[in-house]
Amino acid sequence: MTHRHAPGAGVSSPPHPHTHSHTHAPSRALGWSLAIVLAFALLEMVVGIVSGSLALASDGVHMLTDAAALGLAVGAQRFARREAGPRMSFGYGRAETLAALTNGIFYVGVLVFIVVEAIGRLHDTPPIDVRYALPVAVAGLLVNAGVWRLLHGERHELNTRSALLHVIGDFAGSLIAIVALGTVWLTGWTLIDPILTLAICALLLVATIRLLRDSVRVLMNAVPEGVDIDAVERSLLETRGVRWVRDLHLWSLGDGSPAMSAHVAIDEMAEWPAILADLRATMDEGHGIRHLTLQPETMHEEELLLRQEAQCRRRA
Repeated sequence: MTHRHAPGAGVSSPPHPHTHSHTHAPSRALGWSLAIVLAFALLEMVVGIVSGSLALASDGVHMLTDAAALGLAVGAQRFARREAGPRMSFGYGRAETLAALTNGIFYVGVLVFIVVEAIGRLHDTPPIDVRYALPVAVAGLLVNAGVWRLLHGERHELNTRSALLHVIGDFAGSLIAIVALGTVWLTGWTLIDPILTLAICALLLVATIRLLRDSVRVLMNAVPEGVDIDAVERSLLETRGVRWVRDLHLWSLGDGSPAMSAHVAIDEMAEWPAILADLRATMDEGHGIRHLTLQPETMHEEELLLRQEAQCRRRA
């Protein structure tokens, strides 16, 4: 038998107060990526404007937003390393999730700006000087490929994932710029430049919305992706010595790992150490949950609480 409530509704404090700190060493990959992207963004913007290539200029704008995103990611990652304290008992791990959300919102604005520019170019396409733009676009593709390689190994974190989204978008922008400039060079058809720009913006918008959704889910304490709360409940109830479970909650920590809290009814408090060891092993091995806060209660206490809840419902 299980009863679930919104966070903070009828949840008792654990017997021993404690603090949490889930931090990671700062990523050198983010720092290197920031330096590389910022330098090349300025080059692409200048050459794109001089040559008249919207695809290349927008790619430069992409890279400039990449630099801002990477800077925000680096700052959030360093901030998240701060230790938990009396006023911030859970630490600052959610700073990286906030950075991911901010980056996603900012990126939507960038995409809208580029779409407006591309639509304008559909009606009035200026000439493009391929001689300067094409070599820079090729170099930009290589730079973005290198940055993607640096960040790819840490893509499981939302903060790094948000920065990686910018880099992937810029990689696609460089690729489109090469295709567009190559087409202009071979055929003189300049309309290909804004058409391809609109196509990639549509694809990037889908990825951005997915990132925003995941960030909001973490901030709203939603059940983590890939964790089945019903399966977790069954595992708890199937553990030897567990009679009832109530106030079961699952959420994501700042580093993306799942956490759980619950009230567990047992027969005798003397049995709790052995039951707790079994529960920890079951949650870790069966569901990948290593951060648990479990409140043991005897069957007598549980029955009294359930009766009180029933009385409150009748009075309401």
